Amino acid sequence: MSRAFPGIAGLETYSLKGDDCCVEVIPSRGALVTSIAVEDEEVLYLDESTVADPTKNVRGGIPVLFPNAGPLPGDTYAAQRESYSLPQHGFARRMAWAVRQAEDSLLVLGLKSRPETLRVYPFEFDAQLTFSLAGRRLTIDFDLQNPGFHPVPVHLGFHPYFRVPDAAKAVATVETDATHAWDNVAKHEVPITRLDLTGDEVDLHLRDHSRPGTRLERGPGLRPIQLSWSPEFRTMVVWTLRGKDFVCVEPWTAAAGALATGEGLLHVPPDERLSLAFDIEV
Repeated sequence: MSRAFPGIAGLETYSLKGDDCCVEVIPSRGALVTSIAVEDEEVLYLDESTVADPTKNVRGGIPVLFPNAGPLPGDTYAAQRESYSLPQHGFARRMAWAVRQAEDSLLVLGLKSRPETLRVYPFEFDAQLTFSLAGRRLTIDFDLQNPGFHPVPVHLGFHPYFRVPDAAKAVATVETDATHAWDNVAKHEVPITRLDLTGDEVDLHLRDHSRPGTRLERGPGLRPIQLSWSPEFRTMVVWTLRGKDFVCVEPWTAAAGALATGEGLLHVPPDERLSLAFDIEV
């Protein structure tokens, strides 16, 4: 069995063990991965004070973004001839996920639609996250079953905060073949030749990144991270702040606002299932 223990602020935390790697997950805090440790090196950045305070959005770890990644225009979208409101990055990261299975290197968590979700997202769903650890590779499988009568729109993203010292950002790199990006700070398209991670805030949405993955070089003395994801993830977001020791490399299935615009939005037909995967290898 995966070992559960009281972690940050006493929150029940599950530990997955690999050969020389350990992963920790807090189901009640949005199915949050809080740690990936390889030998004595912590791979993720985490502000523990935001985990301990349930009124705050967690800054750090690997939040799951569902049913929308990023903000909606005016925080609203239309569904079934009605207008609904959702906050940036959706509600799944703020909800408790149920433990469905726990093994030494496997943890399965579930989140079902309920009255509080139906008020803002009028679709029945049964979402499942499976965390599996093999060696130094963490695989996060997302499955969504549609038990209802209407197609379920899905805009999924993952928001991993990788530990990159602020002083190393000048030499840290994220591999990409993208030629342009939406600069979410300047609010316009910009050409891309090389990702510069040293700005006050870097928030680039790369919509023509063609590979289902990338490689993050975090600087001297730190293990590089190889990322891979299902081809349905079509936007890669890179975000960091000056003075903070993290770089976020985020696979999203569509650009921000997809629930409202419909651009690139995935749909799960009734009685069908959507399955997507995200791999992190150190």
